[in-house]
Amino acid sequence: MENVILVIHLILALALIATVLLQRSEGGGLGMGGGGGGGASSGRPAVSGVAKLTWGLAIAFILTSLTLTVIAAQNSAGGSVLDRVTDVAVEPPAADTVTDSPLGADLLPPVDGNAPVTPPRADE
Repeated sequence: MENVILVIHLILALALIATVLLQRSEGGGLGMGGGGGGGASSGRPAVSGVAKLTWGLAIAFILTSLTLTVIAAQNSAGGSVLDRVTDVAVEPPAADTVTDSPLGADLLPPVDGNAPVTPPRADE
């Protein structure tokens, strides 16, 4: 069911893009310009068929968006992503992992309690 709604949603998105691009540009963004001196002209043209189609597609797009959101919320009712992350136990590496390396322990510097945590820089 979710896949069917998702396909319909994608088709609606493409159709909505196409109808918006087919509409005639009115110029003067945000309704500015072109209105004129009042009188019989209201400055607002009659709603065309393409505009009605755009409204219908937009409403259908929003409805499919809400439907997909509800379906996704129902599918994830078992818990959040953070619950899954905290359930995984992270174990520290064993103490002898370094000495078991193929390089061997003889290549490692001696462990000293007073040694700095980071090695000194080369320019010192």
